[in-house]
Amino acid sequence: MLDQDKTESFVRDAWSWEKNRESVIFDALKEYIAIPNASPDFDPKWSENGHTDKAAELLVKSVSELKYRWGKQGVKTDDITVEILGSRQFPEFDKNRQRRSPLICINIPAFGADAPEGSVLLYGHIDKQPETLPWAEGLGPRTPVLKDNRLYGRGGADDGYAVFSAFTAVMALRAQNAGHAHCVIIAEACEESGSKDLLYYIRKLENRIGDVSLIVCLDSGSGNYDQLWITTSLRGLINFWLEVRVLNEGVHSGKASGIAPGSYRITGQLISRIENITTGEITPSYLKVEIPVEIRKQARKTADIMGKQVYSNLPFANDNVQAADTDITELLLNNTWRAQLSVTGIQGLPVSHESAGNVLLPYTRVKLSLRLPPVMNAETTAKAVIKELTDNPPYNAVVSVSEVDPNNGWATPALAPWLEKAFNDASIRFFRTKLSDKSKEAMYIGEGGSIPFMGLLGEMFPDAQFMITGVLGPNSNAHVPNEFLDLPYAQKVTMCVAQVISAHYEAKRGEYGKST
Repeated sequence: MLDQDKTESFVRDAWSWEKNRESVIFDALKEYIAIPNASPDFDPKWSENGHTDKAAELLVKSVSELKYRWGKQGVKTDDITVEILGSRQFPEFDKNRQRRSPLICINIPAFGADAPEGSVLLYGHIDKQPETLPWAEGLGPRTPVLKDNRLYGRGGADDGYAVFSAFTAVMALRAQNAGHAHCVIIAEACEESGSKDLLYYIRKLENRIGDVSLIVCLDSGSGNYDQLWITTSLRGLINFWLEVRVLNEGVHSGKASGIAPGSYRITGQLISRIENITTGEITPSYLKVEIPVEIRKQARKTADIMGKQVYSNLPFANDNVQAADTDITELLLNNTWRAQLSVTGIQGLPVSHESAGNVLLPYTRVKLSLRLPPVMNAETTAKAVIKELTDNPPYNAVVSVSEVDPNNGWATPALAPWLEKAFNDASIRFFRTKLSDKSKEAMYIGEGGSIPFMGLLGEMFPDAQFMITGVLGPNSNAHVPNEFLDLPYAQKVTMCVAQVISAHYEAKRGEYGKST
């Protein structure tokens, strides 16, 4: 049976960051932040540059050091294996003889009397988004800075902490002889590039992973730092380029304007087939789904908890800029269960004053990011969207769509009663400020972003329950300047993971909740 006080003590000790105190995890995270291990899509020469290998080796070395230290303290660790698949010494290749990104795998056999069948799969990733400048004064993407219990730098929160959180959570159970099922921790190096190599490794590890009954993903976000937040859905995504070409070359605007239609204007007309230019609402019926009643209830409850924080945390240009809606519940649903279109890149336009002459440009090319409701099929939808944009173009302009990348979303299956109880038990226990405080119950929220592999894992392990959580709370700035890892929150999330893994063990034995 789990002793929550011992869990808290073990995790706090492992995640210490006090000055002049040795901490394997904190020191490793600082070193990890300094490594420019951008995801393969952002560093085409990642293998030659060696930064990804360096990051993987650092994390494996640090986990091995924790394993050794806790073993010396009497925790059973000699049955645990820590390795890098696809390492630079033993690389894996795809069919085109391109090297696959490496994957960290930590295999932890079941522990305790009558350990149940079924595995717990814990997930994180070690690749990073590009640096993205400028950062605030004194901060930088590769400069780890501790300030107000937050560790600033690229990759600490997204997602370098995850390996340590997962490993510490399981070891917190072993340290008190509390049982757990077979656990496999994986950390890929390609998540920010669409998890291109993950399916290969999952299949390679199929016999080692076994039949998964609980999946813990530590790459999501939270609405605040005051309680445990569970992600219930992730939006799908279609990325693609839309090009509109009218001329073969630029023409003086005094000669051609009013005669040749502008490609930029036509691009706007095509986009308006998808998005209401005034309200931002996505208009085609095939891009809409019925939002479940339970999701609407969760959104209202989240709106009550977060209030204006839902939009006030965004870096609006000034205080007068308004959010897309005044109803906070509707803003949450817009961001989680409704399709939304964004222009994220543009080509064909001059980039400086010196190059912007009086010329009617021959073409406009825009990168479009279309977020989809969680349950929508991305490939089928992509075909419909392409047809919508390319059929009968205005003025018979030459319209083309390229580099289409559809990714399905994900919606959590119904929560097992034991898991819902475990979420609340963990959140109330580890986030409360006093024993009588019951206001810290777990909260449920959809995420506006995408984690493409979640749908894949749902298909591969249809009977699994999910704990999708993470440390990306308000202003944590994943992917953008001033990213930080809130260290106290990371501690508490780790404690909650330990509680859930213990509850999984007890629930499988029919014991969870009998004495808690």
